[in-house]
Amino acid sequence: MAKFILGTKLNMFQVFDEEGNCKPATLLLAGPIVVTHVKNKESDGYTAIQVGFGERQKKNINRAQQGHFGDRGDFRFVKEFRVDDTMPWKVGDKIDVSVFVKGDVVRTTGISKGKGFQGVVKRHGFKGGPRTHGQKHSEREPGSIGVGGVQRVFKGMRMAGRMGGEKITVKNLQVLDVDAHKNFLVVSGAIPGRRGTLIEVRN
Repeated sequence: MAKFILGTKLNMFQVFDEEGNCKPATLLLAGPIVVTHVKNKESDGYTAIQVGFGERQKKNINRAQQGHFGDRGDFRFVKEFRVDDTMPWKVGDKIDVSVFVKGDVVRTTGISKGKGFQGVVKRHGFKGGPRTHGQKHSEREPGSIGVGGVQRVFKGMRMAGRMGGEKITVKNLQVLDVDAHKNFLVVSGAIPGRRGTLIEVRN
């Protein structure tokens, strides 16, 4: 059975295992989420579970979404999770962190921190130009882009530009602890995004 939940990133810290090894970990405030719609192949062309998470003022939700949510809640986030079989879920079901157990291997998806307009050294790891032999201010310049006589820049050329703010998925993370009373989920390693970023967790 598929396991999934939505949460927000709280902070990073470190935990110690039974052998005394220090491991980096991320604390998530996960769930509870509510099933708002069950999609099937007959009506939608694919099978998925739509869930709502978080709270929002009713005045900021449009009338169509209010009618769709009904009395199940005023959700801030709505996401879908693809599943092979929708039989275990029905509209109105609540899913909390207790679906996960310590030791589960999960993958997390979130939006990475936005870093604004950055140069090629920070954005792509270029080493920059030489610091000697007549060079003056070329420490972090990109250098030649090598197009020759084509008279255009090839698509995909690594150059300066907007960095961050991208959808990132990190796989093979381990659930280190589950607190069903406080809705806390502790996952090993680093998860993309700032504090408060919406994170999708699935097995």
